[in-house]
Amino acid sequence: MNFWRQQTKWAPYLFVSPFFILFAIFMVYPLLSSIWLSFHQSRGFQYQVFVGLENFARLFRDPLFWKSLRNTFYFAAGTFLIQLPLALLLALIVNSRRIKGRNFFRLAFFSPVLISGVFIAIIFALAYDARSGLVNDMLSRLLPKRVLIPWLENERWVMPAVILAGVWRWTGFNMIYFLAGLQGIRQELYEAAAVDGANAWQAFLHVTLPSLRPVITFVLVFSMIGSLQLFDLPYVLTNGGGGPNDAATTIVMYLYRHGFQFVNLGYAATIGWVLFGILVVVSLIQLRVLRFGREEEA
Repeated sequence: MNFWRQQTKWAPYLFVSPFFILFAIFMVYPLLSSIWLSFHQSRGFQYQVFVGLENFARLFRDPLFWKSLRNTFYFAAGTFLIQLPLALLLALIVNSRRIKGRNFFRLAFFSPVLISGVFIAIIFALAYDARSGLVNDMLSRLLPKRVLIPWLENERWVMPAVILAGVWRWTGFNMIYFLAGLQGIRQELYEAAAVDGANAWQAFLHVTLPSLRPVITFVLVFSMIGSLQLFDLPYVLTNGGGGPNDAATTIVMYLYRHGFQFVNLGYAATIGWVLFGILVVVSLIQLRVLRFGREEEA
């Protein structure tokens, strides 16, 4: 009897143990190893010298680190100012009952997410060609004179080019979140606002936006996390070089350069943990500003 009781007691732990074993091997151990590695100067896994906080001190003295961080936040600013408002606008459009073929437009706007980021970067690299690219050709048709903007060859234009590619790729994805939030708003709220004499703009400000606050918080936080992890678009668009004068080098490209090109794994681990700290701080600030989890004040 005691044997079967012991079997019954330990059976649940036995069934869940594969998850914890795999989690420890592929998550906990690499994280702890990267922390230990960040305190070492290394060339591959064979040569390691303990240097304490020297990697962190070197990182904060490196001007390229600060430039890559500025470039990353530059992209994030483009995401907030262009991509997310456009995603909300598209969600409002495809949610309207006046629009015919709404399902087609939803699929069309969402479809860029289904394409590989590398493939998108290759297509946009062709479109950004200064002399024969589609972008300059379209601008030349809209403007009275021929446009020859060197999108990927000029320090001033390379990051806006990356931002436009990111907008095309991710706007439809964020539109789906806003669309789900819009469909969850009760129609009685709009009817009550109409009875009170509110027009469409007032209903949007006082009904739609407050009701979408949890969705907006979620999209803002995860868009910021995604922006700070940007790698594939600028890497492929600039052929891995970061653009002229590193104008398109992001923090993850900076990490990749030291970890995989220079094989300085200790310094790369340091960059990774600093990036993690930045992500945590920025996310907490966003949640604080947006008052996530608090009830509406009376």
